[in-house]
Amino acid sequence: MELENKRFTVIQHPLVAHKMSYLRDEAARPTEFRQLVSELAAIEAYEALRDAPLKDVTVRTPLADVPCQRIPSGAITVVPILRAGLGMLEGVHRTLPAASVGHLGMDRDETTHEAHPYYAKFPPRIAESTVLLVDPMLATGGSAIAALKYLRDAGVQDIRLLVLVAAPEGVQAVLEADPNVRIWTCALDDGLNEDAYILPGLGDAGDRIFGTL
Repeated sequence: MELENKRFTVIQHPLVAHKMSYLRDEAARPTEFRQLVSELAAIEAYEALRDAPLKDVTVRTPLADVPCQRIPSGAITVVPILRAGLGMLEGVHRTLPAASVGHLGMDRDETTHEAHPYYAKFPPRIAESTVLLVDPMLATGGSAIAALKYLRDAGVQDIRLLVLVAAPEGVQAVLEADPNVRIWTCALDDGLNEDAYILPGLGDAGDRIFGTL
């Protein structure tokens, strides 16, 4: 399925396709699943930070001074949506170890599918950061929308949502709810079933990451 919007990107890369085939496989054990989630999150971080802010610095090589560029300290903050988003944190942090980390817990009502924040802990200057909001699944969009609102209320201007699998319904809902957010995903699936699970999807990402099936 296709969904055209300049704020929405499906990452097209052979490595992503290869890793997604193993991630979706129900035979993947939690250790393998966690590793794949981390690797895909690292690839997404590369894509989402193509226009990351840079500052000019001078570096001394063994031979001479050379002008270079670095991402300023505190310029990037990674915020996983608990608990499944924690599975993506290591991969993003491996890409940019200097990034700050915040945490946001969203409790999803299994009947209404609405999400409500129950925990938040952010770095002091998060409003000045580019925030990578990470969560493996974008289904109805309820958790992402609630998380985006919470971050906007905290003063964050630049939010980039990184997910591994998305449903068109969720993507559309998020883009309509927040006119400035940008979304990256490794796969855009067919849609949602009657229980609001993504089809074909990969099951419950949190359960598969933490082995709580």
